[in-house]
Amino acid sequence: MVKIALDIMGGDDAPEVTIQAADLALSDKEDLELVLFGDEAIIRSQLKATSRVEIVGTSEVITGEDEPVSSIRRKKDASMVVAARAVKEGQADGLVSAGNTGALLAAGLLIIGRMKNVQRPGLMAMLPTLTQEADHVIMMDVGANADTKAENMHQFAILANFYASQVLGKKNPRIGLLNNGTEEGKGSSLTKEAFQLLKTEKSINFIGNIEAKELLKGGVDIVISDGFTGNAVLKAIEGSLSSIAHFVKETLLNSGLSAKLGAGLALRALKKKIKTMDLSTTGGAVLLGVKQPVIKAHGSSDAQALKDAILQAASVVESGATQVTSHYFDNLSAQD
Repeated sequence: MVKIALDIMGGDDAPEVTIQAADLALSDKEDLELVLFGDEAIIRSQLKATSRVEIVGTSEVITGEDEPVSSIRRKKDASMVVAARAVKEGQADGLVSAGNTGALLAAGLLIIGRMKNVQRPGLMAMLPTLTQEADHVIMMDVGANADTKAENMHQFAILANFYASQVLGKKNPRIGLLNNGTEEGKGSSLTKEAFQLLKTEKSINFIGNIEAKELLKGGVDIVISDGFTGNAVLKAIEGSLSSIAHFVKETLLNSGLSAKLGAGLALRALKKKIKTMDLSTTGGAVLLGVKQPVIKAHGSSDAQALKDAILQAASVVESGATQVTSHYFDNLSAQD
């Protein structure tokens, strides 16, 4: 039985949507237990599930406007903080929250703790692809570290490689380095140094540089980036995909009689594909490099997307990826 801690108060539409997600997840997965952290009265009044669920009442909430590190230290009874503490103490196997991203990263690092020999944990996101050959591409780091060293990016590749192989079942995943050209000599001093480290790392399948325009074409399984660039690219992709979907819909519905007549059929045909390009349906972002799974769901996630993030956390726990990764980094000193 897998036990996941869920921050009920985190997210744009919390707590109603997070409570709905808890019910959906418990209904979908029979060997799942949830520990819900938040306003006990609200949870009890809205939760339908009566088994495999525990409620821990908390009196504070970390908002999107709160400064991440100070709020973690100041709001000791915040739902996110208490949930993270429960994971650290072994009362739950992993943590899911749609709340303040910076605060969740701080909770993962300062409360749950980073793995031995991991310099900096990174935030890993799943991006949709435009090809039939690959459903998703992993991108790391997408914002856990604004200032990144080449050694951090080297470790990001190793961490993401373990996730892809252990959780997603990808054998020998192809890893690319996000750069402004495909040639080995391209890029900044940071990417050039990272390239050399990745090139000589025997435990991964590094295939070289990849440009941003190629990210969604499925040419690689994992893309490595510094956190600042990765976050900017992720937001650009998210905004572009949303704008394109809106543009197509508006064009079909507002382009004259002939377009309107075909709009129904066209929208039905496009609906499924457009949904696959919605980043909220690709699961949560995973903080890799901490001692237990921490999943950051999109703040605007609906109940279905949050349910998927909960099940994603359970999959990470069941895969044993955290233990395998910890073992690898624990033995780095011995290998050196």
